[in-house]
Amino acid sequence: MSLIPTDDLIVRLRSRGLSRVALQFPAGLKREAWPVASALREAGFEVVISGDPCYGACDLDRDALALAEVLVHFGHAPVEERENVIYETVRSVIDVGALAAALPLLSGRSLGLVTTVQHVHQIDEMAAFLEEQGFRVSVAPGDGRAPLCGQVLGCNFQAARSTGAEEILYVGTGLFHPIGVQLATKARVIALDPYTGAAEEVDASRLIRRRFAVMEKARDAESIGIIVSTKSGQQRLDLARRLVLLSERAVLVTMREVCPDELLNLGFDCYVNTACPRLAYDDQVRFPAPVLSPAEFEIICGIRSFDDYIIDEFLSA
Repeated sequence: MSLIPTDDLIVRLRSRGLSRVALQFPAGLKREAWPVASALREAGFEVVISGDPCYGACDLDRDALALAEVLVHFGHAPVEERENVIYETVRSVIDVGALAAALPLLSGRSLGLVTTVQHVHQIDEMAAFLEEQGFRVSVAPGDGRAPLCGQVLGCNFQAARSTGAEEILYVGTGLFHPIGVQLATKARVIALDPYTGAAEEVDASRLIRRRFAVMEKARDAESIGIIVSTKSGQQRLDLARRLVLLSERAVLVTMREVCPDELLNLGFDCYVNTACPRLAYDDQVRFPAPVLSPAEFEIICGIRSFDDYIIDEFLSA
């Protein structure tokens, strides 16, 4: 039995007269692939499941779509609207009372509030809880990349920036998102895990120190690969072309999956990543050579100062 409801999806697929359906799931939901596929097959649909890695709505499986009439992408809000793609966000319900664990860490009575897509349907409920505790809460829209109010992505923190708040509460798991919020906004950030009830003030300085060490290692590289993603939702060709002009040692490298083995085989001394921003930050220990963000490459090329360090983001024009 699937944890993902399929009745409404089946109705919508039938209303469009569709018969061949491709399904795509991120890593955390891949175990739901068979239950969902089974329900659709019982309803009379021909189903194909994408087994490739999926890192977000920016990572649509066009090969799986070529075998079907529509791609159903689970777990993310749209990054790019397409007629033959259906986005099915998967909601995770939390007890908003868990936000009480963050209250002792908040320094003022005004704050911004952000979360991830699986919790954003409860953002108004979260804000109401905080306001009942005497806080003035700002929830702001993102942009076309993160279209839901209060939603942040690992590559887009506009909803946090737009609050204009000096203190921001992030509700969700992990520390990458709240660290990104701090770097993008320069605000004081409190991260609350709604499942464990753990709350902490975020400190991005450790990440910055690690990134500076990577930059220093890359400074004397004699060969530099500027990575351009072939994924439509991650391709920043104009940015990559601008970066390659900063050094005579640089050349464009196209890749679909940026993985350690392929970088090792290519053998460059350093890479600059214009694909998913999280690759450089999360996976550096796995890579055989320094992998820089665009802003970090600008720093070692001398056109950006260390004091002007920014986190890499995909922002809508």
